[in-house]
Amino acid sequence: MYLLAGIDTEGDNQWDPAARANQAFENIYALPRLHALFARHAVRPTYVITYPVAADARSGDVLRGLLAGGDCEIGAHHHAWETPPCTAEDVGRHPYALTLPRAQFERQLASLTEAITRMTGERPVSYRSGRFGFSSDHVGALEQLGYLVDSSVAPLFYEAHRGGPDFVEAPLRPYFLAYDSAVRAGTSDVLEVPLSASLNRRWPKTLQYAYARAPKPYTTKRVLRALRVARMRWLRPSYSSLQDMTGLARDLAKRGEPVLNLLFHSSEATVGGSPYNRTAGELDAFFDRLEKFLVYATQDLAAVPVTFAEFRRQYCRTSV
Repeated sequence: MYLLAGIDTEGDNQWDPAARANQAFENIYALPRLHALFARHAVRPTYVITYPVAADARSGDVLRGLLAGGDCEIGAHHHAWETPPCTAEDVGRHPYALTLPRAQFERQLASLTEAITRMTGERPVSYRSGRFGFSSDHVGALEQLGYLVDSSVAPLFYEAHRGGPDFVEAPLRPYFLAYDSAVRAGTSDVLEVPLSASLNRRWPKTLQYAYARAPKPYTTKRVLRALRVARMRWLRPSYSSLQDMTGLARDLAKRGEPVLNLLFHSSEATVGGSPYNRTAGELDAFFDRLEKFLVYATQDLAAVPVTFAEFRRQYCRTSV
């Protein structure tokens, strides 16, 4: 089993329209603290970065310094609202990438790729779509620009009611993407490494899908969680308890899944950089959960830490 840590590396508090309109990057400048935690456990993170981060000189200095250590990867994180060509209205509209015309998406992806290449001197090969706004329509463009790994798909994730994606039926196990579906295997060269997310109960697939697509999904899921009927578990230390993260990882290991795919935003690792960790105490608790989970994954489960690109090489080598 392999351990991946994909960090959505972006400006401060992208949940807030005012913060999106007035970019700040304090969380990027604080990344060495987070990276030092990863290094203590030999974890090899993949920092997927947005266009504004790639264009910010001081952020570039920080990220090049981390990359020079040889224990991380820098990939691409696409935000449809702030990657050129885009408009000022897009900042407030906060669109999913899957809603963009194909030509605009392709131009944005090229802009993002070029900006990261200028910053690092290397073309990125790993990708994640902001707000999970991924579509199979993006696969061809990713291939053409040399991308080899995507990690935008989250099993049981459903936001079609808001114009977003429907990844409900996606598998947990990695697969090469199809050109006409984001949730099934196909013949492209882009390896999908889904996020690690699962219900806390082993329900039949039909019931899991019904749960994910329930009417009024946010309210329904809150009620089911409060009644202790079912809840989602993610490898997300601001979103899930340590118990849920270790329980999910243990269940995936028992099922023989090959990967633990951990996710959070770089802005979650600073006070006030996100809606999650608003005080020093909350941030300390976040780092404590994260560190204890890394210890559990690497020691108890013996998961091998790798970057996204390293995982793909191992996956292709062992699946031949």
